[in-house]
Amino acid sequence: MPAASLLPLFGSAAGPGALGGPAGGGAGGGGRKAAGPGAFRLTEKFVLLLVFSAFITLCFGAIFFLPDSSKLLSGVFFHSAALQPPPPGGQPRVPPQLGGGSAAGAVAAAAGGAGSLERIRADHERALREAKETLQKLPEEIRRDIRQDKEKLLQDARGRKEAGAPGLPQRPFRQPVGAVGQEPTDPTVRQRRDKIKEMMKHAWDNYKRYAWGLNELKPISKQGHSSNLFVPYHQPPNPGAIPCQAFCTNFKADEHGCTGGELFLEVVSVLSNIQGATIVDALDTLYIMEMKEEFKEAKEWVEKNLDFNVNAEISVFEVNIRFVGGLLSAYYLSGEEVFRKKAVELGEKLLPAFNTPTGIPWALLNIKSGIGRNWPWASGGSSILAEFGTLHLEFVHLSHLSGNPVFAEKVMNIRKVLNRLDKPEGLYPNYLNPSSGQWGQHHVSIGGLGDSFYEYLLKAWLMSDKTDEEGKTMYYDAVQAIETHLIRKSSGGLMYIAEWKGGLLEHKMGHLTCFAGGMFALGADGAPNDKTGHHIELGAEIARTCHESYDRTSMKLGPEAFRFDGGVEAIATRQNEKYYILRPEVIETYMYMWRLTHDPKYRQWGWEAVEALEKHCRVDGGYSGIRDVYNNHESHDDVQQSFFLSETLKYLYLLFSEDDLLPFEHWVFNTEAHPLPVLHKDDGNNEDDQK
Repeated sequence: MPAASLLPLFGSAAGPGALGGPAGGGAGGGGRKAAGPGAFRLTEKFVLLLVFSAFITLCFGAIFFLPDSSKLLSGVFFHSAALQPPPPGGQPRVPPQLGGGSAAGAVAAAAGGAGSLERIRADHERALREAKETLQKLPEEIRRDIRQDKEKLLQDARGRKEAGAPGLPQRPFRQPVGAVGQEPTDPTVRQRRDKIKEMMKHAWDNYKRYAWGLNELKPISKQGHSSNLFVPYHQPPNPGAIPCQAFCTNFKADEHGCTGGELFLEVVSVLSNIQGATIVDALDTLYIMEMKEEFKEAKEWVEKNLDFNVNAEISVFEVNIRFVGGLLSAYYLSGEEVFRKKAVELGEKLLPAFNTPTGIPWALLNIKSGIGRNWPWASGGSSILAEFGTLHLEFVHLSHLSGNPVFAEKVMNIRKVLNRLDKPEGLYPNYLNPSSGQWGQHHVSIGGLGDSFYEYLLKAWLMSDKTDEEGKTMYYDAVQAIETHLIRKSSGGLMYIAEWKGGLLEHKMGHLTCFAGGMFALGADGAPNDKTGHHIELGAEIARTCHESYDRTSMKLGPEAFRFDGGVEAIATRQNEKYYILRPEVIETYMYMWRLTHDPKYRQWGWEAVEALEKHCRVDGGYSGIRDVYNNHESHDDVQQSFFLSETLKYLYLLFSEDDLLPFEHWVFNTEAHPLPVLHKDDGNNEDDQK
């Protein structure tokens, strides 16, 4: 760039005279203008511009960055007149109109400003009063107020959610067949049935008196039992060899490991858990016993208090069979829409459990976060056959009632995974890894960890009005393998179902396994190759063995497990197998065998169980389990299980009822004894639900 081109940055270019040339004209030549106020050099102008810019920046910063600057600006530019007191005449001053606005608008603006100040002052004074009042309260009162505020917020949130949630499809309610049966014609049978109803009233009234709204009752302590729902309903392997803390904290322990009725059902309390298990579990029992007032108060509790919006980890299996099953059954019996709504809502909260690589669900689920996991003791993080295999009935009905096929699709996918796998000797191991889709350790049981999987194969076929051919085939193939590899006879002639561990048999049978007698008899009608009579015989033999396990104890109540080795038959030999926690499986088999054969011995055996329950388990505050059924002196575990009302008393009531009450042609029972209707082909929805 030529040097001359830079000169304007520093001053005017000099003429020839500036260099002393001939045209200079002397020292006072006119080549430069005279200095004056308006004749700043360019550099001086630049400096002045910088100073002015800094000043402007400082001014705007003072306005915009001082605290509460927005109010300052609004007061300076818009409402300055409004902040002044009104003149003596009582009329507010009218600020100058901006942009030609009306006088009425200016008056409104002034009034608004004054009103804002008054509101701020009033809010401040109210906050001071509330703070003083709070400081004068006792700590208990403060905590109570906090709880009430939280409950109100939760109710408001639920109300907003329900208001915006899409409704369920309209479904006309059909009066169910056999929801209420006829009175027994035999006076002795009628008297015994009335006694069982009185037992139900005793159990319910004490739960209501001492534990209303909590999960279960402690009848000795006469207080609630808020267990975290739920540890496994079935027994983990070798419980005596596993430290108590592997499952929960409130165990009784001895040299054999964990013992007592609280072994699998008493766990760490979780404050924000689903509550009301006994209420939901008992709904259908109250209904079929025609305890109308009790059913009404239970329904009102469900409507107002049953809440699934909790931050809690639950057992998918237990919540499904107790809560989903109980709500579905209550809806089908009564037609009360609240039960359908609650069942579908809970079913939707269980769906994240299926978010695994194979679609085999997790055992445990946090129903708020949707995060799942498996029991830490379950064969390398495996899911358990009796847990993921005991969802089918309820989830098919959820699709039927909601119109959403996703529920049925989830459980049908479980079958697809199982059918792709090889079965050792045709048997289903108890453990399946949900990530790899492969079996865990090869332990097979028809009792704990396996039981209700087989029950649901049969009942899925029956519930489909015998159209679910896949379920039927899977069930009868499994029964054939069970009969070949697991069913044995003792030297004394007692038939039992052993457990299979990698090809070796353990000659032990659990109380839970006693349900199989009823299952074999229920499935006899569809047995292949004219084996109907044979399956009835299998059921009768298992029923006899389980009755012997009761009859060979001091209290005439059955132990948790009994053995056929070391010279003993149908007797518990280990301390951690001698307890009875009001379980229903033996009475369940009596009920099925009575309905299918009408052999009077099953009613007699059932009545023996009633007498034993009344003598040893009934206490002033309800019914309690027993720690050792071989001891002549009762040692109660102080828990009235919710399934005592749902299963044990219901099966006893049905045992002494006519066959028209919940007839098998129209109903199947889930594994918690909640009756679900058969989806008859003429209903129109059956085929869609099964796809």
